[in-house]
Amino acid sequence: MENKDKKGAPSPQKGSPKKGPKKQFNFYWIYGIIGALLLGLQLFQMGGGEKRTIWNKFVNEMLKPDEVERLLIVTTNGESRVEIFIKPEALELEKYKAVREKSSGNLGGRTAQYFMEIGTIEQFNRDLNRVQEGLTESERIQVDYDKRTNWAGDLIGWLLPIAILIGFWLFIMKRMSGGAGGPGGQLFNIGKSKATLFDKAKNVKVSFKDVAGLAEAKVEIEEIVEFLKNPKRYTELGAKIPKGALLVGPPGTGKTLLAKAVAGEAQVPFFSLSGSDFVEMFVGVGASRVRDLFKQAKEKSPAIVFIDEIDAIGRARGKNMAQGGNDERENTLNQLLTEMDGFGTNSGVILLAATNRAEVLDKALLRPGRFDRQVSVDLPDLNERIEIFKVHEKPLKTDDSVDLVFLGKQTPGFSGADIANICNEAALIAARKKKKRIGHQDFLDAIDRIIGGLEKKNKIITSEEKEVIAYHEAGHAAVSWLTKYANPLVKVTIVPRGGSLGAAWYLPEERQITTKEQMLDEMCAALGGRAAEEIIFGKVSTGALSDLEKITKQAYAMVSVYGLNDKIGNISYYDSSGQSEYSFSKPYSEKTGQIIDEEVSKMVEEAYVRTKQILADNKDKLALLAKNLLEKEVIYKDDLESIFGERSFGEKSRVDTLLEENEEAQANEKSKSAKAIKDGENKAIENSDSETNSEEEEETEEKSTPKEEKAE
Repeated sequence: MENKDKKGAPSPQKGSPKKGPKKQFNFYWIYGIIGALLLGLQLFQMGGGEKRTIWNKFVNEMLKPDEVERLLIVTTNGESRVEIFIKPEALELEKYKAVREKSSGNLGGRTAQYFMEIGTIEQFNRDLNRVQEGLTESERIQVDYDKRTNWAGDLIGWLLPIAILIGFWLFIMKRMSGGAGGPGGQLFNIGKSKATLFDKAKNVKVSFKDVAGLAEAKVEIEEIVEFLKNPKRYTELGAKIPKGALLVGPPGTGKTLLAKAVAGEAQVPFFSLSGSDFVEMFVGVGASRVRDLFKQAKEKSPAIVFIDEIDAIGRARGKNMAQGGNDERENTLNQLLTEMDGFGTNSGVILLAATNRAEVLDKALLRPGRFDRQVSVDLPDLNERIEIFKVHEKPLKTDDSVDLVFLGKQTPGFSGADIANICNEAALIAARKKKKRIGHQDFLDAIDRIIGGLEKKNKIITSEEKEVIAYHEAGHAAVSWLTKYANPLVKVTIVPRGGSLGAAWYLPEERQITTKEQMLDEMCAALGGRAAEEIIFGKVSTGALSDLEKITKQAYAMVSVYGLNDKIGNISYYDSSGQSEYSFSKPYSEKTGQIIDEEVSKMVEEAYVRTKQILADNKDKLALLAKNLLEKEVIYKDDLESIFGERSFGEKSRVDTLLEENEEAQANEKSKSAKAIKDGENKAIENSDSETNSEEEEETEEKSTPKEEKAE
């Protein structure tokens, strides 16, 4: 069988001659040879095999025994030393054996055997004359003088720094031109892609089983993974693999988790990086990193590339013309567009991206052929939240009191990340209470902690302020109980929490569509606190700030967005493309803006008058509720039923209706599957009976055959 390398090409067999490109001569070898020659000359000039000695040893062991032939004082670059020549007959002595061998092996002829460093020539001459005092002129040692120039050392001293500077400059220029390291090989690899590679060696443990909810999104993504695992099934029908999929949804809904599941499920290389990884202070780095990323992906194809928060580089072009046309971010986006669907083919490379701001992305990025699919990852609904709670509850030690269905009802609008945070907070609260297991109340406390903030029981509040707060929260509770479409109440508290002095917890209905009447009832419930203050005390406070902010936004949305105002009519000024944030002008005239302001004010005032009327009709019950609240600090739904009685609106809530329908659907599926199993068993029994009957018939035929033969 033919061996193949990673790219699929057949590798050369063992023993076969390797035919590769001829190696070109490297010009840097010439520089190396010149440097080696200069260094050799320097070492040659520094001397031969002379052995160093000192003054006392020179005098006692060489000079006094009369074994010195001559002395040579050498001056090099202002420094002096004495070279000592031993007589040839004295060199035969045993003590000169080492220097005799070195001097005899020298090619330069007769050389000195010893050398000695001296301070000044004058001082050396004085010391030598003192030692040789009393000797005749012929008996004294001959002293010669020589001056040498170390031109090789001087040349190296001049050329070496220049050579280092030139070499460093050549290295920088080569790296900046991309010559080393391929694409993106700039200085310090700044143009290299920062993508993290996950392959079989780096096993990612997250799978699609760990992703609760997101059923529709998982179907879309699973198809891409299945295409990579089994492409033949799709290509036989003429289908092409999608170029990319864009995950769009609010923060915390599981976009990145879904991508991690893809990395765990797809048995192919998975490149993961953030959109901000392309952004750098140097010009051209982003485009270089895009090129390098796709180069790596193509080398390992089939592969998946995941870019988280792609809006960092994928914003619509031409929005910041004031900064000039050569925008680094736009260059990066242009390179990304080219790599995704340009003249070059990127077969086997699938791009996954995630963003929570799809409206700001460039239109060229969203067209088919680049991002073929836009997968919406929305906030989880009731059933999905229950599934998410089940996933995050598995590693926790909980008791039997935990009701995940109730917790799912209590957390409308919560993302998967929020639910994970609730489970963690519940565990921390239970550990703080030194409990062995996490109870249902711990989860409720965790929800309160996340929504409202930390309890501030020690906050200094006067009795008068506390009474105002109690009536304020009682007003909210009373109006929400007495209006038809307001959200059902769960509990009311006057314990300060976070930035609020009190709070009323509701169970919001998860409506797909909302009517005008429902929005007006919610507005009345929000105004119940201020209306109660005015009715009881005859004055209002600043405690209704968050309520006023909420109803003002709601009223403006009703008038200018949803078309729920008679005077403005069926007109909406909402811009779904998100381009209005770049414009400084409003989509309506000043006159229309004035009408909108008037209608909003009129709507809020009408709701306030209606709220005051409701509370005035139930003033005694309001007072009783506030009294209970002052005593208990926290009251629940049962307390409201004991004061106001059951709600006159006996309609079943949407949440309960959805749960019942879901239970019915599950029961139907179970019955269908049980029926299918039963039918399969019956079929199997029938098949086995028919097989036995046929076997019996065959046996009877076999028995009857010889009798017939005998009759013949």
